[in-house]
Amino acid sequence: MTPPKSEPWLRGTLTKIDPVRRAVLHALELAAEDVTRWSDGLTDEQLFARPAGLPPIAFHLRHMVRTLDRLLTYAEGGQLSEAQLAALKTEMDPGSAADVRAEFSQGLRQANSRIVAIPPEHFADPRGIGRKQLPTSVAGLLIHCADHTQRHVGQVVTTAKVVVALQPVVTLEPKA
Repeated sequence: MTPPKSEPWLRGTLTKIDPVRRAVLHALELAAEDVTRWSDGLTDEQLFARPAGLPPIAFHLRHMVRTLDRLLTYAEGGQLSEAQLAALKTEMDPGSAADVRAEFSQGLRQANSRIVAIPPEHFADPRGIGRKQLPTSVAGLLIHCADHTQRHVGQVVTTAKVVVALQPVVTLEPKA
């Protein structure tokens, strides 16, 4: 994939959406593009590699969309389900690159739909996070969706570079 010349927030898109949700949607769009650029060519082995003990790229892809699901559940006024809590415990599990990529793509699509559905008039509504009900707001959760996702995209890019750099270099012997 050839990266676009500008980042999503500079493309003049989503102009009918308020600035808060637009910024979050642009951050998720950039995440999708960066993940595609840096990890689509990687094999199953590379996606699950743990160079120097780093978490694998597959973990970050799962973690990004599962965290989006959890954060948006709180933003919508809900509490985490048993399924969400169980999924949290399996983010480091082995699997296939195809399954992880599919979960990532589907998770981003679902997050986008859920973000668009949150009315701006609820941005200041208070929300409690976790068992301790740590205080935040709907807007705080939306902004953290963007922040957290981009943080893990950075880890994907760094880990992909390390994984590729550690691959054995194949040299061809010149023919006599």
